[in-house]
Order: sequence, then C-alpha cells, then structure tokens
Amino acid sequence: MLPLETTREFVLDRCQARKSVRVRVADALGLVTASEIIASQNIPQFPNTAMDGFAVRSADVADAPCELRVVETIAAGHAPQVTVGPGEASRIMTGATIPPGADAVVMVERTAIVSDSAADGEIVRVEVSVPPDNHVRPVGDDLHAGDNVFPAGTELAAGHLGVLCSLGMTEVEVYPRPRVGVLSTGDELVDDGSPLQPGQIRDSNRRTLLALAHRADVETVDLGLARDDPAEIEAALAIGVQTCDAIVTSGGVSMGDFDYVKAVLDRIGDMRWMQVAIKPAKPLAFGTVGDVPVFGLPGNPVSSMVSFELFARPGLRSMMGHPQPIRPTVVAFAAEDLLRRPDGKTHFMRVLATPLGGRTAVRSAGGQGSHMLWAMAKSNALAVIPDGDGVRAGDKLDVLLLD
Repeated sequence: MLPLETTREFVLDRCQARKSVRVRVADALGLVTASEIIASQNIPQFPNTAMDGFAVRSADVADAPCELRVVETIAAGHAPQVTVGPGEASRIMTGATIPPGADAVVMVERTAIVSDSAADGEIVRVEVSVPPDNHVRPVGDDLHAGDNVFPAGTELAAGHLGVLCSLGMTEVEVYPRPRVGVLSTGDELVDDGSPLQPGQIRDSNRRTLLALAHRADVETVDLGLARDDPAEIEAALAIGVQTCDAIVTSGGVSMGDFDYVKAVLDRIGDMRWMQVAIKPAKPLAFGTVGDVPVFGLPGNPVSSMVSFELFARPGLRSMMGHPQPIRPTVVAFAAEDLLRRPDGKTHFMRVLATPLGGRTAVRSAGGQGSHMLWAMAKSNALAVIPDGDGVRAGDKLDVLLLD
C-alpha cells in the first residue's frame, strides 16, 4: 500500500495550474490571482470625514464651547465650494471632502444649532474642543499608489473584490475555474426514481460528488450514469474529455471482474491504479486521458467522499492556482474514545467537531462503515487516527475540518 502523502504528491504533480486569464471582477469570486495587484492610486484620493458633523479649524474650538457661523453644507459626492475661515464651519456628511481651511471635524452629536436667521445666517454651537485631524481620513489612509495590495496566489473573497473595485479595476488576471465532469458507473445504480429491483441501489455518489466539486469552486458538468458496459463507459468518458478540464468517476476502480472503468481507462488513458494505506478510500485511480486529469474514486459512498476530500479536491484546487490546495488540519481532543484495530492504515473517522473551553472537541458522528452515508452527512470533520488501537477520551489528535 502507498502512503497518503506519496499518493497525494503524485496527484498534485499532475494537476498544475492552468494558463491564467483575465475575467471581470464581478466573476472573480473564489478565483486565485495569477499576478500581484499593485495599487494604481491612493485610497481615499481626497481627505474626507469619518462622521456627520461640522468641519472646523481646530484652533477656533480650542476654548469650546464656542459658536461658529455655518458657511456651507457639503454632501458626499460634492466638492466644497467655500474655504472655512476664522470663526466659520461647514456642515459635512460622512465621506464628503474636507473643505479648504478646515483641519478637523466635530461630530454632530457634540453640536447644536443656536440660530438660523436671515441676518446672521446659521450659527452652530460646538460643545467640545478637538485636535487637528479629528475624524479626518487623510489621502492614502487605506492604500497608497504603488502598494502591493494582494500577492499572486490570493484567493479572492468578497472583501478582495471590493478593494479591486475601489481601485477602479474592472478585470483581474486569475487562474480559471476548471470544468469538472462527474460520472457514475454501475449496473446496480438507479437514478430515475423508479422502484428498486432486487440488487439495485440509488445513485447517491454523482449528486454528492457534483456538490463537493461545486463547493470546491469549480464548474461542474453532470456526465450521467453509465452501465457496466465498456462501450457506454468509453462514450461517456469521451464526452468528458472533449468538454471538461478534469473528470471524476466513482466505482469500477477495484480489482473485480466487472470493474470496466479500469479496463477502459487502461486502454484510452495513462492511468495509475493505487492501493492507499487509508481507511476508507483505499482504492484510487488517477492519471490522464490526453491532457485531462481523471480521478477514479471508489464506489462506496463514504469512500468516494473521503477520496474526493483527500485527492480530487486538492488536485482541482491546484489546477486553480491555490498555493495551499490541501485542507489544513487542526489539533483537537477526543471527547470520547475513538477506537480502531491495527491494520497498517491511517483511519479517517467521521466526527463532529465542536468548540469546548477554548479547544476543539470531537466525537464520533455514528457508524464508520464505508457504506454509512448518514454518519458522513452529519459529520463536519475527519479525525486522523494513526495505525494502532485508536485514541482515548482526552487524547490530542489531528482533525481535518470539512466546513
């Protein structure tokens, strides 16, 4: 059996980042920058107020309370028209430009209008003194022109997109989202809702793997369900190779007489058939058909999900340029005994991870059989249990968080 790390390294070496493209910022959520982002301008580009209030000369309010004549009202998006002179103030709204002559803002809650007559104009009473630059956002307070905003390899989240928009960018250079085809195989599978005949089961893997691929931020293509017929399997794979950047299959990758996926891929692709020292998900096929990576995952529902998390997801994320495509592990403690038998494999137990006293506690999500999809659905983490007898309540262990 092959070690997990060796197997995953083999997969990642063959899932290199695709050629970068320019996409609209509006379409870039979840994508990875292919080059560094340099600020082309200062943000903000003009000094503005962080508060609704009055723009004043700080020297005029040094002996507050005091009264000042209001010479202008400045709304956000409008340029000041009047210079603030001695004994004067401008009413100003959050985000508006600080007028010439003013060097501070007094928030509106610390002021009161005491007069508004035709003869004297509007008079504001300022209750507090403020220092220079009070509530003033200076030019470049957030970013200066020339700053390295985001390095290459940054996964763009909502805040990143906001920054790009604030810099006036409408496009960004990223690694594209791969199209990933998902194919189920097997005579025993039914996916049309019809009554089950003896020996048949519902096809849960395809929907599950499509959902996992979608959560990995790739574009998904449903390649359907192929029967245990070499010609049908080859036809489905041919469509996948023509229309997709990667293919994920489930079933038919073990050593049985009816594992036709193996036979077809051996004929049309450059594949490696592996037995990995893990449980579940020991069998794995990986290789290429042409230049399209193909992940042949086991057919048991839990095995296919665990195999996707350990191999397919990192491979697909690597194709998207993620510098760290593997999910990180965290150190947790067992809230109960998590026992197993020695078998030469690392076990990935389905567990529930919850915060407890500043630490992460894990307990079993239920049955650990590779067919027990309900427990997998309830879990939010995989506990990494080394070969041996397992861990006891209170022991530390590594956990792969799935949420």
